[in-house]
Amino acid sequence: MTTTIATSAIEGLKQRHRKTWASGRYSDIADRYISEVGRLVVERLQLAPGMDVLDLCTGAGLAAIPAAQTGARVTGLDLVPELLEVAAARAKAQGLSIRWVEGDAEHMPLPDGSFDVVMSTFGIQFTPQHEASSAEVARVTRPDGVVALVNWTPGGFIGQVFRTLAPYLPPLPEGATPTGQWGREEHIEQLLGSYGFRFTFEHSFAHFTGASPDEWVEFMAERYGPLHMTKRALEPDRWASLRRELIDLATATNSVADSFDAPSEYLVAIGRRG
Repeated sequence: MTTTIATSAIEGLKQRHRKTWASGRYSDIADRYISEVGRLVVERLQLAPGMDVLDLCTGAGLAAIPAAQTGARVTGLDLVPELLEVAAARAKAQGLSIRWVEGDAEHMPLPDGSFDVVMSTFGIQFTPQHEASSAEVARVTRPDGVVALVNWTPGGFIGQVFRTLAPYLPPLPEGATPTGQWGREEHIEQLLGSYGFRFTFEHSFAHFTGASPDEWVEFMAERYGPLHMTKRALEPDRWASLRRELIDLATATNSVADSFDAPSEYLVAIGRRG
């Protein structure tokens, strides 16, 4: 009975994730702040025509589209059909052929050993059960394949945003792991090292910019699913409290005097097997 309850709670969390990421306008966030990261990952991987590539938790196709531009055969998988529709429209506008699959990263509807490369850019970190999603990554990667994972570090700006949000959200169900763990080198090695992957790591920064810390919080609250849905769910006084905390965090992180620029650290983990 306990296992059934826990499984039901995890599935409920995934349904909330699906609604969360369907809300707002995630493509605006990706375009404004992190589009270059998808291109960076593709460049690091030196993809080539004919390679089979999976962009896991693809969102708006942040890495899938530049991967397809190399001539690779690309599949983009995501839990959220609304995001896949945006990604598909963008790929079509560029004349790119990408296979889009609606699916759960913890139970992928894909055959064993299907891909030379499995990559995820700020996506896999939102899977509730890290052991399950990492096992699936290992399963669909070929014996001599490569994985490339990009995630926010817990101590970086966006990692701190998630920590600020946490008290205003429902508690995680039993069996779910906090998002920020995917941004720790030791966590990735623990999850995927047993499957034969050996990792190299690189830390870099994305810049979250705007006219001011206040403007940035409003922009995110309108477009970024987790904050957008949280604002909608909170009573006005609770939203005012969260808004104030986020503005204070953004102000403390701001690196310029006359506008807003908050560098946010992320971890690039590239693992090779074979």
